[in-house]
Amino acid sequence: MSISSLRIGFCCLVACALVANRALAQERPYFVTYDHYLEEPGNLEIAVASTSGFPKEGRGYSAPWLELEYGVNGWWTAEIYLEGVTTRHAGSAFGGWRWENRFRPFKGEHRLNPVLYVEYENINEASRIQKEIVGGGPLSIEPIGGLREEHARELEGKLILSSAAGAWNVSENFVLEKNLSEDEGVEFGYSVGISRSLGGLASGNTCYFCRENFVLGAEAYGGLGSTSAGIEATRHFIAPVVSWRVGNRNALKASLGFGLTESSDRYLLRVGWAYELPVRRAR
Repeated sequence: MSISSLRIGFCCLVACALVANRALAQERPYFVTYDHYLEEPGNLEIAVASTSGFPKEGRGYSAPWLELEYGVNGWWTAEIYLEGVTTRHAGSAFGGWRWENRFRPFKGEHRLNPVLYVEYENINEASRIQKEIVGGGPLSIEPIGGLREEHARELEGKLILSSAAGAWNVSENFVLEKNLSEDEGVEFGYSVGISRSLGGLASGNTCYFCRENFVLGAEAYGGLGSTSAGIEATRHFIAPVVSWRVGNRNALKASLGFGLTESSDRYLLRVGWAYELPVRRAR
């Protein structure tokens, strides 16, 4: 990635965040970056989302996924993902499933809030949701029918660092991933995000278009090579993000990622909807 691309990406992050005004509460608008806020204990969040890719070579694709997130307790949130992929005139496939766990070791708010993340993935090479980007090299342009036969079991860890700096949220994630099916070494990746609400404290009245229901920001993410292949041909993206809380339980969000390197897709369009359902009382 060139120095000019890094400068452009940094400027986009700052510019997108500066458009917002002071706020005390916000919804996480990111698709890749995690902050330190876990699901409320006893709540089940049901979410559907999609990543649509527009590559420089090969056919475009759409990769939908279903996400079930449950607040086990105040320091542990668990999630299950089911994902698919479809391409125009080039086949469709079930991409696999993922089991994610996030653990917050310290109670309360701190200047820097760490969260530990562990995920087991049982997926195939047709996977395109790109919840994270690790390692190097572009996505394969082989037909989906062949890619779905190449299975992989992977273990992923993240160190999540998140800060509430006044009205802002600033989050940094460092990613490590190991393919348990192949001897590919350990792959590395990153994501960073910054965001804030457009308004202040929510009023007691029902209001769908109030400023406090919208959050704007940006995130940047990409691969950092691996222990076996270095940092050649890595993929990096910068993505403005927006979320809209529709009522007390519904939220919509979207982002448009711009590829910054030759190995990156030209664009990544992401959209998502989430519904929060209380299933038990928190103790």
